[in-house]
Amino acid sequence: MSVTARRAGATRILIQSNDSRVPTDGRNTVCKMLTRALAELRVMAEVEVYIQKNLPIQGGMGAGSANAAAALIGLEKELGLALDEAVRLRIAAEVGSDVPLFLIGGAVLGSNRGEVVRAVPELTLAGEDSIHCVMAIPKVGVSTPQAFRDWDARYTDPDLHNSPVRDTLGELSRVFASIFGGTEMEIVESGASGIFADSSSGNGLNVSPEQSQGLGQFQGKSETSVDLAENSLLALVRTGIENDFEQVVFLQYPSLHAIKRQLMGSDSDVESKAIYAALSGSGSALFGLYRSEADAEAAQQRVQSADFGCKVQVFLTKTLPRESYWRDMIAE
Repeated sequence: MSVTARRAGATRILIQSNDSRVPTDGRNTVCKMLTRALAELRVMAEVEVYIQKNLPIQGGMGAGSANAAAALIGLEKELGLALDEAVRLRIAAEVGSDVPLFLIGGAVLGSNRGEVVRAVPELTLAGEDSIHCVMAIPKVGVSTPQAFRDWDARYTDPDLHNSPVRDTLGELSRVFASIFGGTEMEIVESGASGIFADSSSGNGLNVSPEQSQGLGQFQGKSETSVDLAENSLLALVRTGIENDFEQVVFLQYPSLHAIKRQLMGSDSDVESKAIYAALSGSGSALFGLYRSEADAEAAQQRVQSADFGCKVQVFLTKTLPRESYWRDMIAE
């Protein structure tokens, strides 16, 4: 995505894209974000945005939300202004429930409807900054509103939903506390968000004081703490975290369930199995996390070799730590 902006006598927002399916009017999350941001900044400007659409529509990967967050950061940098952190998060939540998490980057804990976000320690393995990942993107679109309707119907039907409600947030809080040595509340409540676009900074980025305070406890850790963090992902997986959307989406799209099984791997080869595999958001994209690049490549081959009745693109990638996320956000 590219963003250019200059102050003007009247606000005009022009959105273009390489994909004709991307709305270029007020329906676009980018337009919603920019309109709110300019109103909060009390500035009128001419803004031009070009969206290079690479991620799939209805893929459950937060593409539109990521664009909205990136557009906000680009606008701030172009105008040499910065919204207050709390305001930035508020308007992000107004645009979409998962937009605020893209204003933090790295590992993020979301609660309520997803818009209450907190930075948490990066999920690592064996001291690595990133985790090998395989993304499987089927040529299938899943409607998020429909997935929510299906979930609501299932949740309110006593014959379909009779399992006890889990305190997932509490469980995750206890896991983080045990790994990183803090208290449950410290881990859950810490971590401010927001990086200001500041032209005076050498790389165009400047961390807000609130963010420095919130993220500071995860930096400069002793070797002992780092050792404890190495298996943080495994510890979280053992809590039984799962994507509840799978209960309804897999019923409608059995091919997605089959893709997940291939991403996960066979029980007979425990060493090369995925640490975790799941539907991304409401789908249709899925992902798997692996201990090594070789394991990830084996999973990629499994998915590419299987017949799911639909075309599936498979990509090898790695998770992006928070520091790298913000370093790569703005290209000079």
